[in-house]
Amino acid sequence: MTPSFGDRLAAAGADRGRLCVGIDPHPGLLRDWGLTVDATGLADFARICVDAFADTAALVKPQVAFFERYGSAGYAVLEETISALRDAGCLVLADAKRGDIGSTMAAYAGAWLDDDSPLAVDAVTVSPYLGFGSLDPAVSLAVEKGRGVFVLAATSNPEGPEVQRAGRSDGTSVAQYVVDSCAAHNAPFVARGGFGPCGVVVGATVTDAPALAELGGPVLLPGVGAQGAGPDDVELLTRGVEPLAFASVSRGILRAGPNVGDLRKACAEQSGAFGG
Repeated sequence: MTPSFGDRLAAAGADRGRLCVGIDPHPGLLRDWGLTVDATGLADFARICVDAFADTAALVKPQVAFFERYGSAGYAVLEETISALRDAGCLVLADAKRGDIGSTMAAYAGAWLDDDSPLAVDAVTVSPYLGFGSLDPAVSLAVEKGRGVFVLAATSNPEGPEVQRAGRSDGTSVAQYVVDSCAAHNAPFVARGGFGPCGVVVGATVTDAPALAELGGPVLLPGVGAQGAGPDDVELLTRGVEPLAFASVSRGILRAGPNVGDLRKACAEQSGAFGG
């Protein structure tokens, strides 16, 4: 049987620390690193990140939008970056936030999760707001291929609560419904003593977070560092699911660049702060 993404992520976290390092080649950061704001600068930025994180981080998260803005050249850099990270044994999460219905969702799933895609990663972020069932093509392919999805549940942006904390007829919030739906997909893996492939995104700054104890799958926690959350916030949110709780840090590490050694040091410091 193909190991589930949840099991692979738990093993990686135990080995390298429970930290997700974001690769966010924002134009301002390219300038700070002395790089050109074009596809060439993007490629240089990505190579530095690969050198710094490929053999040190458990999970690396390229922000797809910052590659897309350079068109086909940006996608070529993204393909190379994904391949290099995975070849080094690092798990890669594409932060693409895809969401659609039917054959279109199946196409998105194939682009990021199918073995023969040049963009194939270990997991991808997805949006459930066309209905959780619309994600079935991605969840099914993730199960089949031993890959994962991270479903937006309770995000750290201030606009999120007006939708995510809205109440349902059964008294639960939309965010809790997302978590519970993921838990249902993970249940067969939990019954076998493992972890499932269906993860959630819960902002580390969220004060009214959904209950996660029954999730049985990964938790990604953005909002750490520059957005104000710290280790205590992460610990409070993730009691009972610690082996799969990954704080996501981008700016707090990338601002140490472009020196590879300094980036490695920043990664190690953040990993240590979050249970690494």
